[in-house]
Amino acid sequence: MSADIHGLVGAYAVDAIDEQERSAFELHLAECPECQAEVASLREAAAQLSLMSETAPPSSMRDSVLAGIRTVRPLPPLEAQSPGAVASGPVGGTSPTADAPHPAGTNVLTFRPRRRVTTWLATAAAAAALLIGGITWSPWDNGVKEPVTATQVLQAKDAQRFERTIGGAKATIVRSASLGTAVIIADNMPAAPDGKDFQVWLNEPNKGMVSAGLMPHASAPTVTMVLSGDAATATAAGITVEPAGGSTSPTTAPIALFAFT
Repeated sequence: MSADIHGLVGAYAVDAIDEQERSAFELHLAECPECQAEVASLREAAAQLSLMSETAPPSSMRDSVLAGIRTVRPLPPLEAQSPGAVASGPVGGTSPTADAPHPAGTNVLTFRPRRRVTTWLATAAAAAALLIGGITWSPWDNGVKEPVTATQVLQAKDAQRFERTIGGAKATIVRSASLGTAVIIADNMPAAPDGKDFQVWLNEPNKGMVSAGLMPHASAPTVTMVLSGDAATATAAGITVEPAGGSTSPTTAPIALFAFT
């Protein structure tokens, strides 16, 4: 384990260390008030980021941030090897190494950048870049994508609508290829027969009809449901009557079929 265990604070705060480093750092953290305060500060900053809402930044922000990055040069902290040491070389210059010659009897300061500084700068830079693009982010998102909502599909610029009449009911499927998602809207849909469910399917290439979900049992005149599956590549959708709980593949002929053309 590196002697500079303080340098793990940034990576620890964003859960970017392995189990061996985590165990060693947590033992150190329990006895180091400085690292405790820095971990708390990083997590508080990330929590504030997660509370932000999506807004369009002013057009001047990107140029301002990039201009600042070019002019600001962060310096690493200084760490002395011994009390009363004398610095060797200019601040910000090349750090002396253990093998470099020094005059006899001279104590030397070693300029050693800490991992926690670079980790925090990387985290802050990533957050700034995302905010410039009008997106909010938190280090604890873990890359998990938020599910697409029915409103997003209905308002998508590439939304396509396909309607079918089922007796006195009307079923509409709205598909957005860019979002890879489809929504079904059923108006005045009757209840499924006893012991049965209405099941929606997507016809996916090389897979055939793949279940996209069971229509809910609702008394409302209009039911809206986001379909599961890849609507971007699907060539059609259908509704069948299946045993309660649904089937792995259609067992009846469709009561409605939607061709995506």
